Amino acid sequence: MRIRVGHEFRVTVEQPTPLICLVAPEAARHSDFVSPEQVTTTPEVEIHEYRDRFDNICRRMIAPPGEFVLYGDVTLNAREAWDDMDPEAREMAVEDLPDEALMYLMPSRYVESDVLSQQAWDLFGNVPAGWGRVQAVLDHGHKVLRFDYGTASVFRTANDASQGGTGVCRDFAHLALAYLRALNIPARYVNGYVGDIGVPKVEAPMDFAAWIEVFLSGRWWTFDPRNNERRLGRVVVARGHDAADVPMLSSFGPHRLTGFKVWCHPVDDRGQELDGMAFGQTAR
Repeated sequence: MRIRVGHEFRVTVEQPTPLICLVAPEAARHSDFVSPEQVTTTPEVEIHEYRDRFDNICRRMIAPPGEFVLYGDVTLNAREAWDDMDPEAREMAVEDLPDEALMYLMPSRYVESDVLSQQAWDLFGNVPAGWGRVQAVLDHGHKVLRFDYGTASVFRTANDASQGGTGVCRDFAHLALAYLRALNIPARYVNGYVGDIGVPKVEAPMDFAAWIEVFLSGRWWTFDPRNNERRLGRVVVARGHDAADVPMLSSFGPHRLTGFKVWCHPVDDRGQELDGMAFGQTAR
């Protein structure tokens, strides 16, 4: 299976404005590229790449006054398999965790696991440890939150989401992360592309998606708090403690977003878009 992913941002600025963008597929997937990623700006400006502390690919540039367009597009080879799962995967004692996993037990800007600690143990302390407890956390999120694309807020935290109401994928992710970290289960935030592949097409504009990775039985596993199901064809862009670590676009000056497009869909060898429901018909 081949998947085409990409984005187009249009912003208007009144003066030269530095930008940092986290929109490139993770380096681990570059060997899957059918051809090099197309990255362009209009007007054309110099783009400098660097890696942040999470090894995410960051792109620096300066937008000149007026309308500025950032475009990226790439086709990847991808396995036709759903997210891995193992209901027997186990939680690990904190003293047995690898050093690099420990930071994902800590509270962060949007994930107040310390504030929600008692609530987490009240809700899930008696649930058998392991994969099933992680799933119980995701199921709870769907009991208290209803997805509504129009309610996105940069101010809503996990503690806010725990009160119930509406939210978007980042809110489902932050709430799950807070409960899991409070339960001493390392969990990190992931941003990337998820298309309607192997599932019914949703008639709504595409966007970047947020999900989480959870450390069980010595490895990281993908969980999707928003969709609460396994999916096909994920393409990771960035990882961090929470959404604050992986902003798609950081502007160091006033700007106005005038256009935003994201795509993620299967294509044939000629690059023609295919019906996403034609994939993943094997057992899930």
